[in-house]
Amino acid sequence: MTPRILTVQYRALAQLRYRIRHFLRDGDATARQLGLEPQQYLLLLALRGLPEGTKATIRTLAERLALKHNSTVELINRLEKHGYVQRSRSLDDRRCVVVTLLPRGKKLLEQVARQRITELRASGAALVNAIDALLGHGWQSTKRKIRRRLAKKAM
Repeated sequence: MTPRILTVQYRALAQLRYRIRHFLRDGDATARQLGLEPQQYLLLLALRGLPEGTKATIRTLAERLALKHNSTVELINRLEKHGYVQRSRSLDDRRCVVVTLLPRGKKLLEQVARQRITELRASGAALVNAIDALLGHGWQSTKRKIRRRLAKKAM
């Protein structure tokens, strides 16, 4: 039997969602202040933050952003028009398009990321506490409560 979700868990989940939404909203505002649309910032971030050895193909970027291929192409078109990224053919597979972050895009991305990291350092504790309430010490306490309730029902 799957244990019931307790009120404390619903509250912790709601708090986590609230904190994530605020973090994302603030990130969107920061990007806009520096002249980027939020999706453009996310593409630049995904591009710069790809795991080592991962090619920056449109397919990879679309997957990382959870977007469709054509939406990713449109984002790249806009970023390329502003001189933030460049497309080129892969040397080992000429059919494959690789996206490269240009110096202008790196500079802008760094400005946004620097602000986001500063904001996260200032208000990240609330986000960490919300996660901890679900998975950390709060979760351990919740599991104990569930076990106690199950033990009482078994009696």
